Amino acid sequence: MFERLRKDWALLTGALRTLRKMKPITQNRERTFPDVIAELAAQHGERPALISTRESFSYRELDARANRYARWAQANGVGKGEAVALLMLNRPDYMAIWLGITRAGGVVALLNTNLSGQGLAHCIDIVTPKHVIVGPDLDANFSTARGLLKTAPRVWTYGSPSEARLDEAVEAFSGDPLDAQEKPALTIEDRALFIYTSGTTGLPKAANINHYRLMAITHGFSGVMNVQPDDVMLDVLPMYHSNGGVIATGATLVGGGAVIIREKFSARDFWDDAARSKATLVFYIGELCRYLLNAPESASERKHKVRMFCGNGLRGDVWKEFQARFAVPKILEWYAATEGNVAVFNWDGTPGAVGRIPWWMESRFSVKVVRFDVEKEEPVRGPDGLCIEAEPGEVGEVIGEIVNDPQKPANRFEGYADSEATKKKILRDVVKKGDVWFRTGDLMRKDENGYFYFVDRIGDTFRWKGENVSTIEVSQALTDFPGVEDAIVYGVEIPGNDGRAGMVTVVADGSFDVAGFARHVSEHLPEYARPVFLRQTGVIDVTGTFKQRRLEFQKDGFDPAKVSDPLFFRDPVQNTYIPMSDDLRARICEGQVRL
Repeated sequence: MFERLRKDWALLTGALRTLRKMKPITQNRERTFPDVIAELAAQHGERPALISTRESFSYRELDARANRYARWAQANGVGKGEAVALLMLNRPDYMAIWLGITRAGGVVALLNTNLSGQGLAHCIDIVTPKHVIVGPDLDANFSTARGLLKTAPRVWTYGSPSEARLDEAVEAFSGDPLDAQEKPALTIEDRALFIYTSGTTGLPKAANINHYRLMAITHGFSGVMNVQPDDVMLDVLPMYHSNGGVIATGATLVGGGAVIIREKFSARDFWDDAARSKATLVFYIGELCRYLLNAPESASERKHKVRMFCGNGLRGDVWKEFQARFAVPKILEWYAATEGNVAVFNWDGTPGAVGRIPWWMESRFSVKVVRFDVEKEEPVRGPDGLCIEAEPGEVGEVIGEIVNDPQKPANRFEGYADSEATKKKILRDVVKKGDVWFRTGDLMRKDENGYFYFVDRIGDTFRWKGENVSTIEVSQALTDFPGVEDAIVYGVEIPGNDGRAGMVTVVADGSFDVAGFARHVSEHLPEYARPVFLRQTGVIDVTGTFKQRRLEFQKDGFDPAKVSDPLFFRDPVQNTYIPMSDDLRARICEGQVRL
C-alpha cells in the first residue's frame, strides 16, 4: 500500500509542478520564447547561460547575440514565416542563431549534421529556405548536396573563407533590444522551427514546431526536472534534435540554470567532464546510457554531482545496473515525439516503463493503445468500423486524440512541411465516428497499473511462424551474451516463406563464441524469435541520436555475395550456427533446407 501511495504521490506532484510551469503560456499569446529569453536576461544578467570551449554567453550576452541575428535576418529579407536552414555543430551560437531568426519572425530548419548528398538536399528543399547557414567543418557535407538542390537559397558560411560569412556580417548589427517597429507581430500560433525525424528507414520529415510547442516543451520540462538556478545541465546530444537543442538548453534556462554544451558525446570523457563541470542534470537518449555502461571504469564515475538523468530510450535491462554503477539518484524516463501529442512520464522510476497514466487520470489524457495488425501495419477494427482498444498487457499502437481546443493545447498536431506525410500520421474513426487521432508509429503495452512499456517501432516488428517478433526484445536478450558489444535485429525475406525470418548483426569482441551464442539463443528466446541468420561486423552505424540504422543490413540480407562479414545460418538439426555459403543460400531459397 505504501509503495503504491509513493508512486501516486510522485506522479501527482510532478504533474502539478509541470502544469504550473506551463499555465502562463496561453494567458499571453503574444509572448514567445525569444521574449522569455529577454526576460531572463533582465533577471539574471551576467550569470552564465551557455558554456562551451568555442564560446560562452551570459544571459545578457545570449539575448544581445540573438538581437544581432534578428537584425541580420531582417536586413537579408527574411520575412515572417520564411525559412532559414542551419547546418552547424553544437555550440552556444547555434541557439543564439535560431533565437534571433525566430525573434525576427523567421523559421529555422535544424539540419542533421550527419547528412550529406541527396538526404541533405532533400531536407533543405522541403522547407524552401531563403538562406542556408553552414558552420565550421561542415563545408564538405554541404558541398555534396549543393549540386542536387532544387531550390536556390543564399549560402552563408561561418568561419570559413567565403563571399558571405555570417560570423563577420552579424557584427555589423546592434545587440540592443529590438524596438516596437522592428518587432514582427508574433503569437504562439506562428511557426518557429522545423525539426526533422531521424530518418532511420527513409528520408527525414520536417516537423512543424510553432511557438506554442516551443514554449510548452521548454517550460514543461523545466517543471519536469524541477530546474533551479544552481543547476548545471551537461548537454552532449546533437542540437539539431529537440532533446539536445531545445529541451536540454531551453528548459534549463527557463529555470535560471547554466548549460554546458559539448560538440558530441564521448563515453570515455563523459564522467570526467560531468565531475569537472559540476553538472547536476544530464539529458539522455537512445543508447547513450548503454554506451557508458560498456565503457571502462572511470575514476570520476561516482564522484559527480548529477542528481538526475532525464530522457528516453533507456532499456529495462540496462536501467538498474546503470543506476547502481554510476550512483545516479534519479532517472526520469519519458515518452513523446517532437511533433506528436502523446506524452507520458515515469515519475516514480519504475525500471523499464516509459510512463504511466493510472485509471484516476485517464479522463485527463486522451491516450490509448489499440490493437494492431503487424502484417497490414494498421490498427484492427471491429464490426462497427471503430478501433479496438488493447487489453492490459496486449501489444498495440499508441495513439493520441487530436483536439483543436484552446483549453487542451497539448492535444494538437501541427503536422509536417510535407502535407502527404501529415496525412499518414492521422487516424480517423477510433472511438466514435468523426474523431481524429495521431498515430505515434510505436508499439507498446500498458499494464493494469497504467504503466506503458515500449515494444518496438512499427515496421521494426515482423511476423515469423505466425508470431509477432519484436526486434528490441530480441536484441535485449542477445546483448546479454558475453562478448556482444552491440546487436541489431531485423527481418529478412526468404522466397517461398510467409513473413520474414529473423536476422541479427552483432559487434563482438575476441571472446565471442558462436556455438555458445547459439545455445544462449535457444535458452533465452522462443523458437519463432530465434534469429535464423547471424552476421558479425565491426560497427553498427547509428543516427546522431543513437538510433541504429538497419535499412542497409536488411538490403544485404543473408547473401554472401553482398556481405563480406562472417555470415552464419542457424541449422535447426544441429541447433547451432554454421557458416553461410552461396550453395547453402541457394538451397534455402529453393526450399531444400528446413527452417
